[in-house]
Amino acid sequence: MKNTQHCPSDKQGNLFWFMLGDYLGGILTGVAIAWAVRRIIPSGLDMVLAMILGMGVGMVLHLAIGFLIAPLLGMFQTMVPGSIIGMYGGMLFAMRDSMGAGSKSLSEALWVGALFGAIVVALFHVYDRALQREREKFYGDEAAGTKES
Repeated sequence: MKNTQHCPSDKQGNLFWFMLGDYLGGILTGVAIAWAVRRIIPSGLDMVLAMILGMGVGMVLHLAIGFLIAPLLGMFQTMVPGSIIGMYGGMLFAMRDSMGAGSKSLSEALWVGALFGAIVVALFHVYDRALQREREKFYGDEAAGTKES
């Protein structure tokens, strides 16, 4: 999540691959959590218990996936969105499955998990851009790393 205004084209290409990996990591996390929750939570289970189980499953899975892809993307970029996807995705998917609402098939549930993961990663990118703009406004171009010594 770098400022691309002053990047040479090779750095912009690396940024593309980084962002692609970032989104794929979020999508993979969302799909894995949706799959695991669908397999564990039966329809009709108490909603509070389902949400607690879903949150636990989501947190464990996001940690496992995060440690696998962190060497490629970085620990912060992997674990922060992954924790939101894991914890809230696990709770939301478990609540939906315990009520018997939402996706009727496993493939539909996996698409919802993928969409949830991509949306969470996108929201973090939007938030990062807003923080960069504020930092540049406050500190000027020196904070963005564009001034060379």
